Amino acid sequence: MSFTPETIQKDLNSDDFGDRLRGVNQLRELDPKVAFPMIVPLIQDPHVRVRYAAVSQLDTLGVVDPEKSLELMRERLQNEPEADVKAAAADVIGALKLTDGYEDLVQLYNSTTDWMVRMSIVAGVGVLGDPRGFELLKEALATPEPLVQLAAVSAFGDLGDPAAIELLLPFVQNDDWQIRQRLVQALSRFDAPEATHALETLAQDKAEPVANYAKDCLAQR
Repeated sequence: MSFTPETIQKDLNSDDFGDRLRGVNQLRELDPKVAFPMIVPLIQDPHVRVRYAAVSQLDTLGVVDPEKSLELMRERLQNEPEADVKAAAADVIGALKLTDGYEDLVQLYNSTTDWMVRMSIVAGVGVLGDPRGFELLKEALATPEPLVQLAAVSAFGDLGDPAAIELLLPFVQNDDWQIRQRLVQALSRFDAPEATHALETLAQDKAEPVANYAKDCLAQR
């Protein structure tokens, strides 16, 4: 089945949220330059599922107009009532590397207690690659929330600041094998003797997925 801007717009204008949701998903079939202005109104759709789908697509469509995308995501970070949509907005800021949105992410991280939002902010800060993110990631690494901590381990690898190695090394002995596996991923980004030594230790990990992953990473160094 072929989709045209006209047929998709008909769904986007429907009073039925299912039609609008279908229209948002069909926008993937169009040229991003055509799809972007069509998706913008759906960012504030009355139905949460439509808003979530629209915001999530901006991680690709947003390259058409990064400035407008940042404006839209800032508005969602400030006014969105649903945690998963806020989390998606944070993901978009990271994916599009909208560094002007860094302070917005920090402000939300410090004002929310929702683990899903905090996790997405931490992951987004890593992908964003802004050196200012080091302190936020350091704070997240010490959180009692396991999934936020997991995201922080990965994000330090994405950020690529060698100063993070010292903070990551204690996690070699972490009780959670998933954190240790994510640690392998992060440490593999650093070309430093301390990182290599930690990977050698993790290559002997009691959890087979961790050990195998570490061995693969060492083989590629």
